[in-house]
Amino acid sequence: MTGGTLYGIGVGPGDPQLITLKALGLLQQAPVIAYPAPEHGESLTRRIVAPHLDARGDAFEEIALRMPIEIARFPAQEAYDQAEALLGKRLREGKDVVVLCEGDPFLYGSFMYLFARMVREFRVEVVAGVSSINACAAALGKPLCARDDRVSVLPAGLPEARLLESLHTSETCVLIKVGRHLGKLREMLRGAGLVENASYVEYATMNKQRVLPLGKFEGDAAPYFSMILVHRDGDARGLWEKKA
Repeated sequence: MTGGTLYGIGVGPGDPQLITLKALGLLQQAPVIAYPAPEHGESLTRRIVAPHLDARGDAFEEIALRMPIEIARFPAQEAYDQAEALLGKRLREGKDVVVLCEGDPFLYGSFMYLFARMVREFRVEVVAGVSSINACAAALGKPLCARDDRVSVLPAGLPEARLLESLHTSETCVLIKVGRHLGKLREMLRGAGLVENASYVEYATMNKQRVLPLGKFEGDAAPYFSMILVHRDGDARGLWEKKA
């Protein structure tokens, strides 16, 4: 393979200090930095790394990859076709390209769609990042799991039967992509006798972070950056058990 290297870097859940040293080094050196952005308006991903880029001035090229952000419209093939063309041109010129991704690139990250396209022709390296799942557990102050606990990560739009199956077979369940499903999820958990074991976190690590018991959340919809963590036994099972 010839040309530059494409780096997909996780920039963490929102706090600029939660970026890895490896990702920071690439940000400080890459001649081209690209990031997903809504069709109109500012990119949150770009805002996360802004403190790390200010010192560089205009010493690099920025490319905003404009695409529809609504979950129901993903993957947006036309937008990724355009991104492939834009980034491929720079890579063929021998320039390294960094693509920013919220959280971790390979955990529900949009970079995976670019990776599948670009890896056929170019060198691609993925730099792992702090995921929102880890950030929410830290904000909540409850370990995700301990010992032989099972953890399930469940998109909220799954059929209720599948959600309930995991809730009853996993010690910890992480419900993501909550949004308009929040009311349905709360009623489902109440019916399963688990609403008291469920916690709600939104905007983890950001300035407007909010953490509260799910039962105290008012309303039936949540912002995009929100998550519900259900610890079936109240906490990570067995972590504080006394030794025999």
